[in-house]
Amino acid sequence: MSSTVRDMIDTYPADLGGIDQAKLTRCIEECVACAQACTACADACLSEGMVGDLTKCIRTDMDCADICTATASVLSRHTGYDAHITAAILRACSVACRACGDECASHADMHDHCRVCAEACRSCEQACEELLASLG
Repeated sequence: MSSTVRDMIDTYPADLGGIDQAKLTRCIEECVACAQACTACADACLSEGMVGDLTKCIRTDMDCADICTATASVLSRHTGYDAHITAAILRACSVACRACGDECASHADMHDHCRVCAEACRSCEQACEELLASLG
């Protein structure tokens, strides 16, 4: 099955070097999905009756969403590629996803949106780690 991310990578006019295109594609897709899940989870937390108890979750969701969005953007640009910047943002994204996944998991038994978000965070964290490891 084709994806827009893969199609864009496949049509890039210059050589992408030795980067694993399947891992790159998966990481961009996971970052976008995680950003959406975190944004939706923060919004759902705001609708809960116990919103005051979810302040840290909301903040962590918002931070993670922003970092995932930035990571997807950086990974989507290849002209003038800087491996140090790519590695740094992948590490930051992995850390944000781990923190958000842990926070959401602590509420998952009470809020399904937190469970779904935690799963998205774990998947994104793994994709970032796998791409980072493949960069060498």
